[in-house]
Amino acid sequence: MLVLLPPSETKSDGGADAPLDLAELSMPQLTETREVLVQALVALAADGEASQLALGLGPTQADEIERNAKLWVSPTRPALERYTGVLFDALDAKSFTKAQKSKALSRLAMGSALFGAVRAGDLIPAYRLSGGSKLPGLGTLRALWKPELSRAIAAEADGLVVDLRSGTYQQLGPIPEAVIATVLTEKPDGTRTVVSHFNKHHKGLLARALTVSRAEPQDVRGVARVASKAGLRVEVASDRELIILTD
Repeated sequence: MLVLLPPSETKSDGGADAPLDLAELSMPQLTETREVLVQALVALAADGEASQLALGLGPTQADEIERNAKLWVSPTRPALERYTGVLFDALDAKSFTKAQKSKALSRLAMGSALFGAVRAGDLIPAYRLSGGSKLPGLGTLRALWKPELSRAIAAEADGLVVDLRSGTYQQLGPIPEAVIATVLTEKPDGTRTVVSHFNKHHKGLLARALTVSRAEPQDVRGVARVASKAGLRVEVASDRELIILTD
């Protein structure tokens, strides 16, 4: 089973590992595109105004541009530790036992605008690039990553794929056969809506449940059983969709 998580805009600083080595990342068939994007992002960082425009940054986010300028020389840390935010707080990787961390390294991957996708243990620097960004001279990231990202993820998966990426990142490398999860908040009158914070939090809880479970789900019903045992309220909407309900 491969559980695909979205990346986060926020990322932890620093790291204790050597600078980025693209040849050491998982899914080596993505190396060429990764190098093109890293080089482009480093070059873009030399122009602060152009970086702000291309990356959607404000005048107080110069530190994000500095991160990009140092992509080749910054220390790295495992992707599981690099990404932060609501989903990763709910995943709570810091609390994993040794056995659970081993499962995380084999079961978890993160979508990435810069790297396409990385395994939880892949060593990456802090960076700023969103899935909807458009870098000068390169066109859209969707055009750059399709179809090779889809092929790379499919080749990496051993069995079921549970795709918890947001829509923007799913579009970079669609996996039509994956199980997806939709988080809906149910109001007292029975109506259901999507709330961003709850969406990220509950996807993080689902990812944690799938990571630490001894089960190896083969389909959406297997995913639902793992989620239910972890205390999540779920419904099977179709062979490819699980609904997670919140109050």
